[in-house]
Amino acid sequence: MSQNLLAMAVGIKQKSNVDKIIQKFPADNFTIMLFHYDGQVDAWMDMEWSPQAIHVMAANQTKWWYAKRFLHPDIVSRYNYIFLWDEDLGVEVFHADRYLNIMEDEGLEISQPALASSSSEVHHILTVRQPTERVHRRLITGTGWNSRNANSTGPPLFSRAAWRCTWYMIQNDLVHAWGLDYKLGYCAQGVRSEKVGIIDSEYIVHEGIPSLGGQPHDKIRNRSKVELQAFSRRWRRAAASDPEWMDPFKVELPSEENHYAVETKPDGR
Repeated sequence: MSQNLLAMAVGIKQKSNVDKIIQKFPADNFTIMLFHYDGQVDAWMDMEWSPQAIHVMAANQTKWWYAKRFLHPDIVSRYNYIFLWDEDLGVEVFHADRYLNIMEDEGLEISQPALASSSSEVHHILTVRQPTERVHRRLITGTGWNSRNANSTGPPLFSRAAWRCTWYMIQNDLVHAWGLDYKLGYCAQGVRSEKVGIIDSEYIVHEGIPSLGGQPHDKIRNRSKVELQAFSRRWRRAAASDPEWMDPFKVELPSEENHYAVETKPDGR
């Protein structure tokens, strides 16, 4: 019985790359769940692994929209770890079993592979690979390295317990989940400077290919900024309305102008 889950939102245009990703996840240890945002399910049936995969179809949605509706913690409770990944990742040097061994050895509850900075679209500096390290747990802030904050939601991986907590923070109508990454530390099942990290030795490339049925990048980004503001307001309102809430971290969400401000591309622009 598979012990772990790989869930991805996919479109037929990225079929070849999705196949490369899935080849890195051994069939005896992983269940594959594909969310088809373009409705092209039958076109995947010729893949060797497809009959054993779980296929879900809903048009033009994001991985977080699917996750909220189809990855309820009770439904996926059989899995030790849940990979919630993108279709545009380069995995030439990545292997899922090696990654999990490192994650367990380091005692991480939430993690993501480091990004190769020379060829990836990078939205958070902390996700860039540190070549001399196996794992890093640090965040660059305006005052330098800071180990108290959470990590990014690039292509994340969650333990069973961390996913249960994270799922309840995902908002039904905020489909791009901007702002959620700054709160993942609350789901770390312990001290987040120890339980949340970036794994450098099993790094990937994030190509940043537009998907979601070809919606314009600017339109998606603007919607994401609006969602960030909404998430921030809801968090503050919920905290203020709960007299028993004690914030163990006291880290505010950044403004939408500063959030996801770092972006490097293969051509250096």
